[in-house]
Order: sequence, then structure tokens, then C-alpha cells
Amino acid sequence: MNVSLLKRPSALLPIGLSIASIALVAGFVMLYGTQHQGEDEGAAAHLWQLLILAHVPAIVFFLVKWVPREPRQAAIVLVVQLVAFAAALSPVYLLGL
Repeated sequence: MNVSLLKRPSALLPIGLSIASIALVAGFVMLYGTQHQGEDEGAAAHLWQLLILAHVPAIVFFLVKWVPREPRQAAIVLVVQLVAFAAALSPVYLLGL
């Protein structure tokens, strides 16, 4: 199986956004715990929301660019991107943040 498409920046960007989202949540939980900090969500929550929102155009750009050229490889990379996206969403859901 050749996944050379996974080395392209447009394929790696959504995965990098997921890693950054997970690192942000992990850092916040390590520093402040899982208790709610008051009415306002705070800067970390807003930054996490922006990182999650940035996934949409990044994945759409990847699909528009690579599905017509390499549909089979693009499908494999898309699955990896979606798994990474789900992993970025899961800590917030599981911890109730």
C-alpha cells in the first residue's frame, strides 16, 4: 500500500490541527483540572473551538485537490484525517468540558 499522499502538507494539516487540539486540552487539564472555571469558557476553550473549526476548510481543500488525482489514496488519507478529528473531539466529550 502506497500512502505517499500522506506526506503532502495538505494531508498533514488536518492531522496537525488535531494534534494541537489534543495537546491544548491535555495542557489545560493538567494545569487546571476538569472543573468549570466560571461563566466564561476562557481562552483555551475558544482556541480549541477555532482549531476544530479550521479542520473543515483544511479537509475540504485536501479533498478538492487530491480526490480527482488520486481517489484511492485520498480516501485512505481522509479516513486518517477523520480518525484524528474524532480523537480531537473525544477528550472534550469524555471529560465533559
